[in-house]
Amino acid sequence: MAIYGEDIVKNSIYEKDELLKKVAINNTDLNNWERLKLVSPVGYSDEKVPLYSGDMVEKIIHIKKLLDFGYELNDIQKIIKKIGLPAKVNENIKQNDKQNYVTVGKLAEQIGVSPRTIKHWEDKGIIEPDMRSEGGFRLYSRNFVFLCELIRDLQLFGYSLEEIKVVSDLFRDYLTICEHLDDYSCEEVSQKIDLMSTEIKALFEKINLLKEGIQRWDDLLKKKKKEIATLQSRNKKRLKSEEKSDNE
Repeated sequence: MAIYGEDIVKNSIYEKDELLKKVAINNTDLNNWERLKLVSPVGYSDEKVPLYSGDMVEKIIHIKKLLDFGYELNDIQKIIKKIGLPAKVNENIKQNDKQNYVTVGKLAEQIGVSPRTIKHWEDKGIIEPDMRSEGGFRLYSRNFVFLCELIRDLQLFGYSLEEIKVVSDLFRDYLTICEHLDDYSCEEVSQKIDLMSTEIKALFEKINLLKEGIQRWDDLLKKKKKEIATLQSRNKKRLKSEEKSDNE
């Protein structure tokens, strides 16, 4: 029963075997609880291994407590449906249920890069997973799909990984501030917004230069495409003329 007093790391995820060991239950019980919709995985690995959040571990612990008090599973199901679990657990689980997490492989697939690229961005501190397991699985919220698309775009714009990290940090700060504004002082928010505004202005200037360059190349390539087609037509006529002369 020592598990009841342990701290659960909120951003941790657990593979099924890790979960069973962590909360000291068997696979049959877990499957039965999932069938009754008392618990559920937060996502799956690319190999279809169920992954569970730290909040779900807490929920299982509270279910075990109710079982120890003599409640049957059907009664626990009614209790959860009627009054829920302790507020702290309910709040975290509700928040996680709204998220749709993806693995490294799925994230890489959706933005058109290799998993090695995602891991390289991780190593550089440009991105970091929302949750990770002791076995090495990492899960990302859907926000990272958009963020990684932006990172890929910035590389095309000629930004170095060091420059991209600055933009990425500000992007994540923005998301955090939007979700937890009251956790920051007015001064902290103002400083972050000033930095964001500066970076946005610099990015606009660079994008405008890229637009001008793209337009020049677009005009040039369209012109040369026509010239190449004309040249190819002239050369075909020469070839026919030479073949005709040879036949005569």
